[in-house]
Amino acid sequence: MADNLVIVESPAKANTIEKILGKDFKVVSSYGHIRDLAKKNMGIDIANSFQPQYQVSEDKKTVLRSLIKESKKSSVIWLATDEDREGEAIAWHLYEAMNLSVKKVHRIVFHEITSTAIKAAITKPRDIDIDLVNAQQARRILDRIVGFKLSPILWKKVRTGLSAGRVQSVAVRLIVEKEKSIKQFVPTKSYVVSAEFIANNEPFNSILIDKFDKKSEARDLLESFIGSDFIVDFIETKPSKSSPSPPFTTSSLQQGASNRLGFSVSRTMSTAQKLYEAGFITYMRTDSTALSNDAVSNMEKYIIGNYGDKYLEKRKYTTKAKVAQEAHEAIRPTDIYKLNCGADDSQKKLYKLIWERSICSQMSNAIFDKTNMNIISNNKHGSVFQSKGQMIKFDGYLRAQHDTPNGSKKDKLLPNLKLGDKVVSRVINANEKYTKSPSRFTEASLVKKMEDLGIGRPSTYAPTISVIQKRAYVVKEDVLGVEKAHVHLMLTEGQISELVIQDFIGAEKKKLLPTEIGTITSDFLVENFNDILDYNFTAKVESQFDDIACGKEIWQDMLSNFYKDFEPQVLTVDKNSGKVTGIRALGVDPDTGKNVYVRLGKYGPIAQIGESEEGKEKPKYASLKKGQTIEGVDLSMALKLFDLPRNLGPFEDEEVIVSEGRYGPYIRHNKVFTSLSEGDDPFTIEINRCIELILEKRKLEKQKLINSFEYKELPIEILNGRYGPYIKYKKKNYKIPKTLDPKNMTQSDCVTLIEKK
Repeated sequence: MADNLVIVESPAKANTIEKILGKDFKVVSSYGHIRDLAKKNMGIDIANSFQPQYQVSEDKKTVLRSLIKESKKSSVIWLATDEDREGEAIAWHLYEAMNLSVKKVHRIVFHEITSTAIKAAITKPRDIDIDLVNAQQARRILDRIVGFKLSPILWKKVRTGLSAGRVQSVAVRLIVEKEKSIKQFVPTKSYVVSAEFIANNEPFNSILIDKFDKKSEARDLLESFIGSDFIVDFIETKPSKSSPSPPFTTSSLQQGASNRLGFSVSRTMSTAQKLYEAGFITYMRTDSTALSNDAVSNMEKYIIGNYGDKYLEKRKYTTKAKVAQEAHEAIRPTDIYKLNCGADDSQKKLYKLIWERSICSQMSNAIFDKTNMNIISNNKHGSVFQSKGQMIKFDGYLRAQHDTPNGSKKDKLLPNLKLGDKVVSRVINANEKYTKSPSRFTEASLVKKMEDLGIGRPSTYAPTISVIQKRAYVVKEDVLGVEKAHVHLMLTEGQISELVIQDFIGAEKKKLLPTEIGTITSDFLVENFNDILDYNFTAKVESQFDDIACGKEIWQDMLSNFYKDFEPQVLTVDKNSGKVTGIRALGVDPDTGKNVYVRLGKYGPIAQIGESEEGKEKPKYASLKKGQTIEGVDLSMALKLFDLPRNLGPFEDEEVIVSEGRYGPYIRHNKVFTSLSEGDDPFTIEINRCIELILEKRKLEKQKLINSFEYKELPIEILNGRYGPYIKYKKKNYKIPKTLDPKNMTQSDCVTLIEKK
């Protein structure tokens, strides 16, 4: 029997810590929060100073019983949950739910899972910080109030099943407003002139300082260059420096992993969590850039030992965190001498990124010689081209990230020229360019924007971005852009040629776009609850949570001040606002003479021919295509949608019907439905392609079926699935243990597994 019971949140962390503490300590996991606000009546007694009503989650009752049983065997209980507000709240909930004695409980925190940190924490236990707990409670209660009050209004006024949230709705608003600014943007075109010069047999590029609005002006300029000379008119070389970035915070790690590794925010956080629990990095939820003295000392030794004294430049970074208790360290390796850590490729890549950012933060600046050179023409315009070059004089921190994009050591050299030297033009281009619209948010840039506005905290960024996508307010996808013709003028060997190139402008990858329902919901909330959706209000609330965590504000007072204005507003909107459909009248269908509309339907935006009137023919409906919006559809586009379903003719004596449903376009043949592949358009697909997809599905279905049995007049099927073999019976799935071979299983084996579950 261990005298000491240590409780942490995750099993992976428990295993690591138990190895460190040894046989006198038993380390167990609570698997996160043990209880939450009850669903009934919001779980909040508003009349009684917003008293929260907690209940143990159904899936945690067995865990709680096990923890209580273990606690009775131990003389000391160590609550070792994370050191942020959420972790403090988990510790407090454990203390309350387990009915622990204050004399028996020690609260410990550490920002890294290393022997030194954990053993040091054991020597410095403290009490549960009730101010941190209250800050977490205030956030949870306020978010529950907003969600429970606003969601029913959305069900009534917009569409059933929608939800609102204090932070998620503001995040959606940012994305909606960005999309509106892009739609309002009108690109302008100009001609950008560039040249490739050659001097001393060395080619180099140059850009004309002036731009031109018209093709005629650009052509006139190129003509003026025929037979003209180009002379070096200005040269300036001056030293420049590049400083390393500070160590990672949660936000900057999410941005760095997105830009450098292509990771989503949730992937970054789950990968960092595993690295932390394995003891490789410090705690991954932090808004601090500070480093401990020990960490800086170890980095100093590593830099001097591996690169030399001149590469060391110790820096002290200060945290932006308002709350002293939460001013953790930045995210860094626990051991700077470990260069390759992680159980899989994702972990190894993220660890390397964290290692580089940490070590570089204590290294010298990179020093460059930057050269600016002007080339002037003796044409009638006196045109001036500008060339820029650089040479690394000292690589500094770039030495530690030599194989990363930011650490490229390629010098951009210019030929060794002096004032008055002539250069020869090899080719001069005048390319038609369009101004770029505002860029849509990536997950990482949305995090940066939220951080800049003070919306949310390190622990909320990833869940917020995940939930707005899960609830289909926002989608992450590539944007094709708009095809435009670009004129390309080229002057070579005294001749001007012209080429028209078709290209896309506004193309973007992995961007966050609002869905139709996301836009309509956001507009409704902004119109009726502008205070809640206001960026300054959201940031102010976060600041108030910080004040509660510092003991400067009473959490019940903060909630009371919010609720006294919020509740009357909810009642007013519920009573006075109308149903939102987003309906637009587009005109009249020439075939039927009926009105055509686009509006919001049960499962998304739809087109409609005719009105719902008793005793009359029912309206016809068609879903809008992917990428179409209520605002962007015109009459001809809407009527085209009613070309579905299409009858393409017979195959095996059964008609092949192509249509579109709730889950996308499909083929219906002989009562079997086959989804169209990406790239297949239901409006243009031909019967041969449909037959190909039908036969392909049949082949896959045959491969999917391993065996089947008749049982109680219904089939039991053993199938191959995405995650391995499984049993299907009465529309329910049953997992097959790895100890059984699906190919050799009998009906009796299947029935045993079904009945056991």
